[in-house]
Amino acid sequence: MFTAGSAQPPSPRCAFVSPGGPESPAMASAFPRCTSVRLPVSVAVILLLMSVTAVQSSQGDKEPVYRDCVKLCVRMNCTGARLRGFESSQPQYMTLTGWTCRDDCKYQCMWTTVGLYQAEGYRVPQFHGKWPFVRVLCFEEPASALASLLNGMACLLMLLRYRSTVPRQSPMYHTINAFSLVSLNAWFWSTVFHTRDTYLTEKMDYFCATAVILYSIYLCCVRTLGLRRPGVSSMVGVLLILAFTSHVSYLTFVSFDYGYNMAANATIGMVNLLWWLCWCWQNRRTLPYWWKCGLVVLLLHGLALLELLDFPPLFWVLDAHAVWHLSTIPVHFLFYSFLIDDSLYLLNTEKLGVKVE
Repeated sequence: MFTAGSAQPPSPRCAFVSPGGPESPAMASAFPRCTSVRLPVSVAVILLLMSVTAVQSSQGDKEPVYRDCVKLCVRMNCTGARLRGFESSQPQYMTLTGWTCRDDCKYQCMWTTVGLYQAEGYRVPQFHGKWPFVRVLCFEEPASALASLLNGMACLLMLLRYRSTVPRQSPMYHTINAFSLVSLNAWFWSTVFHTRDTYLTEKMDYFCATAVILYSIYLCCVRTLGLRRPGVSSMVGVLLILAFTSHVSYLTFVSFDYGYNMAANATIGMVNLLWWLCWCWQNRRTLPYWWKCGLVVLLLHGLALLELLDFPPLFWVLDAHAVWHLSTIPVHFLFYSFLIDDSLYLLNTEKLGVKVE
């Protein structure tokens, strides 16, 4: 229902657009968009409240004009000869990414509804918890997909630089390599999710992002405690695996609760944040590169505030979520610069027999 003031804009009959027609801006997913689990804890509580609202009320897809349009489009174009015609004319990349006739009806009717809102002077609505985006080829959210891909490429580039700079004998070498692979996997699924939002891609994006946060805690544990007490890091690793398994099992087999998912990631994010910052503070006088780690932590939390802007996408492509993902790309370079410096430091102190802090 319309909620702008007390006025009720007219609900004209659906202006039908054939799903086989030309491409126009991006289809809304059949699942509500929640704030990414990679969000830092500094805004988690606020975003949790926002996400609950977003999940329960998407103005556009509740409109009768949108629902009637989808029903009419599906009835006229997604059965019999017209469906076969749609499938035969659909580009291969659309077929491979799972776009169906019904999906295309939702996409076209979304823009019909957006046009009516704009014609009446109302704010652009969201559909199924997401802003309307222009669909570029098969990319549902092209800017966010590109930003996720670039984050993954930055991570891969710096991993290769790390491997070429740091000898395998460094105490943290294998732990950092494993962390990088977990991060690359998360950015891969983030790219896939923003390309095509489905039940599977949404869950994989969320679960893999959670894995990055948990592994970051393990990385911090190994660096701060595990080098002197390997048993401690092993126990923490087992606990983190159990926590991840329980988390995924609950969300998969019991209920995918967006509020719980956000709260759980906010909690583990807080542990990760405080642990790294405490280590940075304790070593600020002995490690000249400590500031890199501290700055990375602060940047990741500060840049996530961009998500709070939540504006309709510029040119139907660039929204606050995409801007946030784009802003994190340079952080990879600074973080791996810290990891390289620290790994070389650990290698040198081990050769000299110096106690590692």
